[in-house]
Amino acid sequence: MRIFLDTASIDEIRQAARLGVISGVTTNPSLVAKEKQADMKAVIREIASIIDGPISAEVLSLETSVMIEEAKEVSSWAPNVVVKIPASASGFEAISALSREGIKTNLTLCFSVNQALLGTIAGATYVSPFVGRLDDIGSDGMQLVAEIVEVFRNYKITTTQVIAASIRHPLHVITAAKAGAHIATIPYNVLTLMIRHPLTDIGISRFAEDWQSVNK
Repeated sequence: MRIFLDTASIDEIRQAARLGVISGVTTNPSLVAKEKQADMKAVIREIASIIDGPISAEVLSLETSVMIEEAKEVSSWAPNVVVKIPASASGFEAISALSREGIKTNLTLCFSVNQALLGTIAGATYVSPFVGRLDDIGSDGMQLVAEIVEVFRNYKITTTQVIAASIRHPLHVITAAKAGAHIATIPYNVLTLMIRHPLTDIGISRFAEDWQSVNK
């Protein structure tokens, strides 16, 4: 399973890129606004200068024809940009049109197997089931990921990859990997939690102390 970083923070992306474990980035308007950035294009281009892998950037339009034109503009910002399109009637129509032009898309705000299935039929490059948001309302978000993966495997669907999104903690990442998700897109704080383990910290400290004791 590959790991994407779910952020619009350039500092976080640079730090994660240095670790050599990040294959892509996903963003959305809320994440960009959180960084107090008003120029989405500039943010995406700067991310593209750091990350060679897929970078998902979301459209804001809701009407199909405008959504398609906006998606074409967004996809032109860098060769590795993937356009995030919401799982709506307008969204599926846009994905279908964009896929015929070779523009890569990421079906976002996906909350059901039906939506994921329609997404791959329409031509989405990725589908992003939102795990954490389903958990928030008492549903099992990871069960949805597992069901989407199962359906895709049953029909040998290889044109669309499953991104486990809205990840809240490291256990989500482990469960996504066990479920067979192709990708988990995670916040920077989850990445740092994945790195750490108390026994590792104790071991590093003990090794340092032992070395110092014999070199006094």
